[in-house]
Amino acid sequence: KLSAENRRDLLEVLEDRHGRRSTIATSQLPIEEWHGVIGDATLADAILDRLVHNAYKISLRGQSMRKRQAKLTDTTASE
Repeated sequence: KLSAENRRDLLEVLEDRHGRRSTIATSQLPIEEWHGVIGDATLADAILDRLVHNAYKISLRGQSMRKRQAKLTDTTASE
């Protein structure tokens, strides 16, 4: 969870950029779970409104690249 200070800082950054600059956010959590991570419902609404409104969302599916690469470099299978 974000601390109260982190929530305020994030909202301030998004406020400054909203409508003026692009912002890229990446997460392993679905957007539906962000309210819980942000913590405060009111600030979460404000943050998500600025971040998600007019956003392009790209959802990736499939196996994790880390798992795929681990299989390629696994030395125990060849011993």
